[in-house]
Amino acid sequence: MTLSISEELASIPPFDEDLERAGPEPDAVGRLREQVATAHGLLIATPEYNQSIPGVLKNALDWLSRPPDEVLTGKPVAVIGASSGRWGTRLAQSALRQVLHATEALVLPRPAMYLAEAAHLFDERGVLVHGPTREQLAGVLAAFGAWMDVVARGRGPAAQQ
Repeated sequence: MTLSISEELASIPPFDEDLERAGPEPDAVGRLREQVATAHGLLIATPEYNQSIPGVLKNALDWLSRPPDEVLTGKPVAVIGASSGRWGTRLAQSALRQVLHATEALVLPRPAMYLAEAAHLFDERGVLVHGPTREQLAGVLAAFGAWMDVVARGRGPAAQQ
């Protein structure tokens, strides 16, 4: 599995139907839309702010869910998260799953990964150094790879009949 990290979120303007109608969509939105459209799946790693997802993430999902190219519809998605607090990202992931359900994304049902007190799991360069957490992440990624295969098989010619 190859992962690409998008750097577009900070460049995306706040979603606004007036801006959307005026067209064309902002370049940063177009770049992110293309990245998501061409990916086999989308792994979202979110922090938790005020018991929910960051506004910048919700904003990006709002843009990506709009016609005519709703790239989240039918897209396999896995959700994980890390927080400096002791509760992990349970509430953020729940809120994110609700948003993704509305976009008709196909979210990996399990396994879950809620990392609490993440500062103890990563080194000063942001590298995950905690062995048990690395194993847990490997398990999530393996399950996500299998999920993407299941979704892809469901889109095959036999599923179209």
